[in-house]
Amino acid sequence: MRLAHLSLSHFRNFSRLETDLPAGLTVVVGANAQGKSSLLEAIHYLSAGSSSQASSDRQLIHFAAPDKVARLVGQVERAADSLRLEIRLGLEAGAEGGEPRLRREVLINGVKRRLAALYGQFQAVLFLPQDLRVVEGAPGERRRLLDEALSQGDPRYAGALTEYGKVLAQRNALLKSLQERRGDGRQMAFWDERLCSLAAGLMRTRAVAVLELQELAAPIHQQLSRGREQLLLEYQPAYDPFAGEAPDTHGTPPAWRELAAEALQQGLAEALRLARAEELGRGMTLLGPHRDELGFRLNQVDLRVFGSRGQNRTAVLALKLAEVEWLRRRTGEDPVLLLDEVLAELDPERRQDLLARLRSAEQVVLTAADLGLFEREFLDGATLWRIQAGQLQAGA
Repeated sequence: MRLAHLSLSHFRNFSRLETDLPAGLTVVVGANAQGKSSLLEAIHYLSAGSSSQASSDRQLIHFAAPDKVARLVGQVERAADSLRLEIRLGLEAGAEGGEPRLRREVLINGVKRRLAALYGQFQAVLFLPQDLRVVEGAPGERRRLLDEALSQGDPRYAGALTEYGKVLAQRNALLKSLQERRGDGRQMAFWDERLCSLAAGLMRTRAVAVLELQELAAPIHQQLSRGREQLLLEYQPAYDPFAGEAPDTHGTPPAWRELAAEALQQGLAEALRLARAEELGRGMTLLGPHRDELGFRLNQVDLRVFGSRGQNRTAVLALKLAEVEWLRRRTGEDPVLLLDEVLAELDPERRQDLLARLRSAEQVVLTAADLGLFEREFLDGATLWRIQAGQLQAGA
């Protein structure tokens, strides 16, 4: 799979961009605030219709857009076919005195579709310098990473996750009402059943994915660290059906692969029953995928507490590279790999090993402020672009 052509109108600092993208390696060089990260963000946005950089999609629309509309179009070449993806973002007048409303339209081969239809059409894996927050930040960052990967690899997961969010909101609203001595407690049985049914599927999918990603990421990380460090990923669910059964050093129990959804659903339902008094006291759901964690350990040390920035960056890179292979196995297509300032804060050995891994990829777009971080041999095999004020030029 590769992105053959990209068209942007009033997206971020691009007033207009039309460019073909070659297969293989492309290095985009430029100073800060010239559009390097925004270029990668635009490509990734076509894969899922969401941005991991913007707190609101309103921020993606160029401030000087005359009609307050941004437009992204990508021509994607896949093994069996090609398709045209288009996303339009526009601001419309809101209620009197209120903020403008965001309107988003998705078109696939010219036909309007729901946003969820994007999942599975075009896969892209993005690494940004701020992705260190995956290790260093709040649990929501780690859940987001898992959810983005799983949604690209399995569109059904994306649908179940959306439905779970709706059910969770309804159950929380009921708990809040009961806390305030309003509402009908008999409704809890219905929302418990719906929540547990959806949660069981999401949890098992996450656990198996972490096992698979661990198998791929560990050898990649070992190579990037020249064999000095062993990376361990661990799925840490808010409700753990294997609590106390496996030594902590073993990571995610392989038994997740055989665990029946019915057994997981029943166990979670019982755990919710036991937690009912606390939930009513706090007015919120305390167990479920919305409170899951993903652990990172290096040589059995918790990276979230003791990892250096270089170690954290290498761990996230290994996970992103593992995600590329995981998606390829799930979909039969090589996803596009997008790496923003990837060599910063890596020592020369890790840079060399990382660049060696990229040479065989189907399509990689890297950004850099300094070409001196790249080996001459690597640059000789890459397409070089310079970016300035949102304009691309061939050569560096």
